[in-house]
Amino acid sequence: MTNKEIFLTSEGYLELEQELNYLKLEKRPKVINALKEARALGDLSENAEYDAARSEQASTENRIKQIEYSLEHAVIIDENEKKDGTVGLGSTVILQYDGDDDTEEYKIVGSAEADPFNNKISNESPIAAAILNKKVGSTVEVSSPDGVYKVKIVNVA
Repeated sequence: MTNKEIFLTSEGYLELEQELNYLKLEKRPKVINALKEARALGDLSENAEYDAARSEQASTENRIKQIEYSLEHAVIIDENEKKDGTVGLGSTVILQYDGDDDTEEYKIVGSAEADPFNNKISNESPIAAAILNKKVGSTVEVSSPDGVYKVKIVNVA
């Protein structure tokens, strides 16, 4: 991994800390016990339980390293920083797509916290990149893999 800043909301930082605690204090000990039990079954060369436990251990340890890296390089987004109607990291925006009366609400977060199914979009996504630092009432063009389209910024909170 390259050393880069990882933008997180305070909520996202807390969620990562909680996941890290769970992995270290609950999941890791369970995986270690599963490894011990699988070893006790005998021949490790044909021991499916042992292979599964080793795989789970590798996955758990990898996730722990990822979270520790993220927390170490985290930059907490000040969600109160831009209250002048300008879109920034941590902003919740309401957008209206050109030629459509419907609106969509998105929260702009760092890529580590992005969750499109819950309308949390990465600041690196095409739509967020297009609207960052723009004001309410602005209409901007968004370049996406599906082509170019326009959105109007209806509200910023």
